[in-house]
Amino acid sequence: MPDLSVKLGPLTLKTPVLGASGTFGYGSEYSPLVDLSRIGGVITKSLSVYPREGNPSPRIWETPAGMLNAIGLENCGLQSFIDNRIPELDKLPTAVLVNVVGESVDEYAAICEALDEQDAIDGFEINISCPNVKHGCKFSSDADDCLRLIKALRPTTRKLLMVKLSPNVTDIAEIARAAVEGGADALSLINTLIGMAVDIKSRKPRIANVTGGLSGPAVRPVALRCVYQVAKACPKTPIVGIGGIRTVADALEFFVVGAAAVQVGTTNYFDPDFLNRFPGELDAWLAAEKLASISDLVGTIKV
Repeated sequence: MPDLSVKLGPLTLKTPVLGASGTFGYGSEYSPLVDLSRIGGVITKSLSVYPREGNPSPRIWETPAGMLNAIGLENCGLQSFIDNRIPELDKLPTAVLVNVVGESVDEYAAICEALDEQDAIDGFEINISCPNVKHGCKFSSDADDCLRLIKALRPTTRKLLMVKLSPNVTDIAEIARAAVEGGADALSLINTLIGMAVDIKSRKPRIANVTGGLSGPAVRPVALRCVYQVAKACPKTPIVGIGGIRTVADALEFFVVGAAAVQVGTTNYFDPDFLNRFPGELDAWLAAEKLASISDLVGTIKV
């Protein structure tokens, strides 16, 4: 059988597929629907030092081949997460990564330092790219700011440090290089694209926040382009591709352009069984192509 394992810095995943942050709750909610032992890991919804209520409703709107959301990083806060969520996460049969947000370097560092001591947590996805909150992209749009943040976070943890990048920038490769220079073990991309929808009768935005983050199949070509560019810019750094993966064929495109693993996000809302099917379908495809491992496919794009 083909080897589906993948290494992201200090962490080895049993399969190259993860449940994406923001679509998978805190990680345990999908247990009744998804056999978590068959996927590589889950990524919690974004966690901040202090609890956040998020943005006012309406904050989700379906679009052609996608979805707009402006949840606003609603979460329980660090202390509640440690007290109430860690015991649940410790029981999961897969890797657990925490998506980390903050309004300052110190806030990001406080979360990484506190959770580095928790055995239930295997690593961090540093979210510098949320478009739905004020200053949400502060560290993703300037290479110097990104470098400063990741350099500060690297000493706070021995665990996987993966930086989530934004497509809403002029040069995503420049930001990626800064993250790697700062000490990132891996990169995940992309976060959502900024978009909006309008009610033509009321002339009002469909989202109370006016704009939201666009996800789903509509963004996949943009995500593939970004992964391809970052893979060329940072050839030694593992990349986790995100954006509109609806089928195994979609995921295969990400592997070919340079992703070592992928995250499944919006699909979880309307086809949660996809994650149950994914490993078996991927295994069958690799076997049919006579590939010994998923790594044999990564970065094989011919241009």
